Amino acid sequence: MTILADRVHRVKPSFTLEMTSRAAELRAQGVDVINFSAGQPDFNTPENIRNAAKTALDEGQTKYTAGSGTLELREAVCTKLKRENQLVVSPNQVLISNGEKQSLYLACQVLFQEGDEVLIFKPYWVSFPEFVILSDAKPVLVNTDSKQNFEPDMDDLESKITDNVKGIILNSPSNPTGSVWSDEAIINILGIAKEHDWTVISDECYERLVFEGKFTSSKKLNDDHHIGAKILTCMSLSKTYAMTGWRIGYAFGGESIIKAMSKIQGQATSCANSIGQAASVEALVGDQSAVEMMQKKFKERRDLMVLLLNDIPGVSCDIPGGAFYAFPDFSNYIGTSFRGEKIKDSFDLCDVILNEARVVTVPGDGFGAPGHIRFSYPLGKEVIREGINRVQKVLKQLN
Repeated sequence: MTILADRVHRVKPSFTLEMTSRAAELRAQGVDVINFSAGQPDFNTPENIRNAAKTALDEGQTKYTAGSGTLELREAVCTKLKRENQLVVSPNQVLISNGEKQSLYLACQVLFQEGDEVLIFKPYWVSFPEFVILSDAKPVLVNTDSKQNFEPDMDDLESKITDNVKGIILNSPSNPTGSVWSDEAIINILGIAKEHDWTVISDECYERLVFEGKFTSSKKLNDDHHIGAKILTCMSLSKTYAMTGWRIGYAFGGESIIKAMSKIQGQATSCANSIGQAASVEALVGDQSAVEMMQKKFKERRDLMVLLLNDIPGVSCDIPGGAFYAFPDFSNYIGTSFRGEKIKDSFDLCDVILNEARVVTVPGDGFGAPGHIRFSYPLGKEVIREGINRVQKVLKQLN
């Protein structure tokens, strides 16, 4: 008889973290590994943010904070939202969490329960279905069109609507595809959500990493078009400010939802890191020039990565509009063989690439997108060139 609860067996481990761990293990063994799996910037946290953390330490800001986050940081979030997103939000509508990942988890905990269904678009970030499962609800996967910027297949969406659906999760810019959905697509979904009284969870982790055009938050579209859908928005400091290890994210929405999330967070983790919160105030209201620099570098790397991937025979890769992921289609290599072993799926192909080329990638099957592979490109240009060259050499050996 097992001593573990059933939920442990229902939830899958994070295979993106697994691939990152495998890269770290090989590096520890002295293997020259190129890691295209890490979903984090290669830049250090900007100096002004680091200095703010040092000042907070020296001033003794090392105690518990309010469970929902310091008032100073929640006010900084409101300032940022007004400045960049043209949204008017009050501090009591904001929750500071231990990374946006916790905000998303908490959202599912307070909104969904057994018997509920939650719509998730595929390809999906690996944690979305697991958050829903951990809330005892059922994730229902909805197709997107890979030939149309991975935007929603509205016919498939309509076919998945039941009386049990209580919510829908949006993620634009997307992990893993890097796609940025059109305003029209999001407006259509918000209208459907309003019609059926769903809550929309909008994951906007990569909102500052959009390379063409201007990003518009789902909440802003909802307000401007007078749709009236219920929206909880989750944002992060991790990707924008190269602060992945600081573990600070935030959510904003209806006061009752935020209060419920804060209640559960208070029992789970008390509050977010006090020094991280102090540094995050500077991140949001201080000098933004480092963000602009990183965004420019990511765009240059994206263009190089896509160019090199499309130069590989049999591989096609659209230009992603945001985030820092390319999501090429390697379907032509599925079904081939390497040294007599058949490559059945993208997991097999990524294993061959890792074992032979010493290049770490992430299989698309794990995101609900068979045949695709995710390449993260927050790396130097020469590293990108070397990594893709290694991949191409291995692919030439497949038959």
